Amino acid sequence: MPTIELFRDDADLAECTATVVGVGDGVVELDRTVFYPQGGGQAGDAGELLTAAGRVLRVADTRKGPEAGRILHLLADPADAAALAVGDTVTARLDGPRRQAHRRFHTATHLLCALVPHPVDGCSITAGYARLDFHMTEPLDKEALTAGLARLVDAAHPVATRWISDAELDAQPQLVRSMSVQPPRGSGRVRLVEIAGVDLQPCGGTHVGNTADIGRVVVTKIEKKSASTRRVVLGFA
Repeated sequence: MPTIELFRDDADLAECTATVVGVGDGVVELDRTVFYPQGGGQAGDAGELLTAAGRVLRVADTRKGPEAGRILHLLADPADAAALAVGDTVTARLDGPRRQAHRRFHTATHLLCALVPHPVDGCSITAGYARLDFHMTEPLDKEALTAGLARLVDAAHPVATRWISDAELDAQPQLVRSMSVQPPRGSGRVRLVEIAGVDLQPCGGTHVGNTADIGRVVVTKIEKKSASTRRVVLGFA
């Protein structure tokens, strides 16, 4: 059965109770979760599972399962899986600072897309940095981009999500900015992230609720990766 993805509609939710539906080889599956699995360039969440007996099992990473919709919680110590059985109730609790860093950086990359109107040919969003590879040949100015990001952050634009059908997305191909990661199709609907007046594109990642929540970010590096690729790396100031 697919895992209920609580993070899709509420990125502020830091913990939830859940039932173990699969366990083994250091991997735990739950019927529902607040943990985001690695995907779309964003790193997976970490945190802990609290058992009814009071044990704390550390989750080192979260990945997508072999079947669509399944989410795997990877335990830091695979031996901890022996403490769980199918049917057990646990509390799934995020590593809050890690998730918040992902949210801030991921939203900042959407602002960067608004400042650099070229297709994206790769991305990586971690707790320590974010990078976007743009398909373009023109040079980019580090100071100008940092100033542009500061302006959009300070403008406090609301960030919201909504859903459209696959057919509606097909009718608006310009919404898809990424060349390397395509929106998941097949479920009948696609999630959009909208930064009011700034950016609108399909995205399944976690974001802050307002650009002001990003805080100060700076362009730490711009690289020419190829004749047609410019890499922009972001860091927290």
